Amino acid sequence: MSRRCALFGIVAWCVAGLAGQLSAQENEDSRKTLVCSTTQVADFARQVVGDRMRVLCILSPGQDPHLYEIKPSDSRMVAQADLCLENGWHLEGNDWMKSLAKDAGKPIVTCVTGARAYFLNEGDVEVHDPHAWFSPLNAAVYVRNILKGVVKIDPQHKDEYEARSQLYLAELAALHSWIRRQVNQVSPLKRRLVTSHDAFNYFCHEYKFTASAPAGWSTGDEVGGGVTPERRREAVESIRKFGVKAIFVETSVNPELIQQIAKDAGVRIGGTLYSDSMGAPGTAGETYLGMMRENVLSIVNGLK
Repeated sequence: MSRRCALFGIVAWCVAGLAGQLSAQENEDSRKTLVCSTTQVADFARQVVGDRMRVLCILSPGQDPHLYEIKPSDSRMVAQADLCLENGWHLEGNDWMKSLAKDAGKPIVTCVTGARAYFLNEGDVEVHDPHAWFSPLNAAVYVRNILKGVVKIDPQHKDEYEARSQLYLAELAALHSWIRRQVNQVSPLKRRLVTSHDAFNYFCHEYKFTASAPAGWSTGDEVGGGVTPERRREAVESIRKFGVKAIFVETSVNPELIQQIAKDAGVRIGGTLYSDSMGAPGTAGETYLGMMRENVLSIVNGLK
């Protein structure tokens, strides 16, 4: 073969390869896009759609949805969406996800719709506790709501989305059973979970813990920033009274308050729990199943 023919062959191969890459990029860009408010919702969405759709998330790991302030880049992200997904029940402070979707004229799924609700007192008003995903039974409600929304915008692949959802719902059921077995290692009298703010009520109701937090679920500029000296004293006295072995900080909340309470009460920090946000990529808590697993192991090891 002449050098000219060989060179032509190489050029043709490169052009074909480039065309293949461009075609793959076009196919990827043509996928429908889901834009999610929180990391948990984004993970549930990925379990339903796989690689069939793009899943984007406004919050990054470790960010607090209660206090998040939207940026121009968030509006640009939502402008790409075929469907928006939010937690709901005002987890997204001032309903920022709903506002973004409305401004962009995009449909939105509220994932807590139909979930079993508990309530919190915010001043003199009783409000839905928005942290519903901390019960795997409620997480299954999130998944079913996402499935309905996804099928509505892409009915052609309904069977595929339903098949993925069925597998993931089975994994959530297995998680629920596993958590029950794990927490049974802790005496019912020792099941007192003290955390930075009111995020774990669903977990505690489900698995027979008593929840305690010195701060409400949203307290001004910073969770814990509005804690009164009286409530702080009550938290310390309660920890001492019930012989709590350890209390816990959270990944999305400044640990300073709970660290000081631990010092005042003479107890140790039992670990760091994933709460309003999952872990960063590459960490054990980067998925819902992972964050729940790690939380349970930290709680059980800290209290038993």
